[in-house]
Amino acid sequence: MPAEPADGKAGFPQTTDTARPEGGGRAVGGEHSAPVRQWPLLTVLGGVALGLAITGAGAFRPGLIVVGASLLLGALLRWLVPSVGMLAVRSRFTDLITYGVLGAAIVLLTLMAQPNPVLHLQFLDHLLRFAVRR
Repeated sequence: MPAEPADGKAGFPQTTDTARPEGGGRAVGGEHSAPVRQWPLLTVLGGVALGLAITGAGAFRPGLIVVGASLLLGALLRWLVPSVGMLAVRSRFTDLITYGVLGAAIVLLTLMAQPNPVLHLQFLDHLLRFAVRR
């Protein structure tokens, strides 16, 4: 039987503090305003918003390439800049993999989208033919 907490309340122990992710400190000093301190996150979010606006205006391929490129920029910033503020969510490795894989997948799938794909990967035709068995 678990011991009862010192405060007399039953249940799970309360977390009093959590560690900031590696590189999660301010991008610039505290004397600057909040948007300036969070410039890496705002750069990536601004690029994603711009890409979604372009996509909403009817140009899906350029818009989604901007979205994917923004995520790849986030991965690059996470790798190169020592403190990226709120762009740091988990460990540096996890953030790099997440931003990089999602950004690359969005760009590749956008380039392969129909009609008139820009990128044609032959092994995907073979995979589709195997899966559907024409």
